[in-house]
Amino acid sequence: MTLDRRLMAEWLGTFSLLATVVGSGIMAERLAGGNSALALMGNTFPTGAILVVLITVFGPISGAHFNPAVTLGFAIRREITPRDGAFYVLAQILGGVAGVMAAHVMFEHPLFDPSTTARGGTGQWVAEFVATFGLVGTILACLKARPQAVAMAVGLYISAAYWFTSSTSFANPAVTIARGLSNTFAGIAPGDVVAFVGVQLVAAALATWFFRWLLDEAPAG
Repeated sequence: MTLDRRLMAEWLGTFSLLATVVGSGIMAERLAGGNSALALMGNTFPTGAILVVLITVFGPISGAHFNPAVTLGFAIRREITPRDGAFYVLAQILGGVAGVMAAHVMFEHPLFDPSTTARGGTGQWVAEFVATFGLVGTILACLKARPQAVAMAVGLYISAAYWFTSSTSFANPAVTIARGLSNTFAGIAPGDVVAFVGVQLVAAALATWFFRWLLDEAPAG
């Protein structure tokens, strides 16, 4: 696939992911009647489901990263060039922001509305490390053992991580940045974004190196 098609797939996939995450969060909060557990459940199922769909649809085009942490992992593995990886990350961030705006329009929410939800502290940062390390590991191990199951594995992993991590598993710098612009159930205060993104990228790099060793893979090149 040409780079322009791959970038469009990354933009559209991340757009759809964020429209789903934020849109389902708004819908879940409105319908849950103040029950946070019910609202989180209503946010979890659509997110896991859309990931299965998007990875299945766009995987053959761009690899369906939709996540700068995943792109970093593949860049470390030399399966994407630094130049293409940089374009991927830009497309992911722009797509994510556009997806948030689309969700806001659909639910008649203010278009630009930075979040006030604080998500900081050691527990949240450790949660993001665990969530991102596990996500990258899931992808790499599944690609080696059963590539056709990646979409389902990622959807199930993120669905589970919504519940076993205190941060509800952002595990994605593009998602984190975009959700900083949404003062809704899925939001994160912009002041907490940098720490989340830093932890996610460190976790992705360490997971890439660890699973290369665990899966007994020689470095590319």
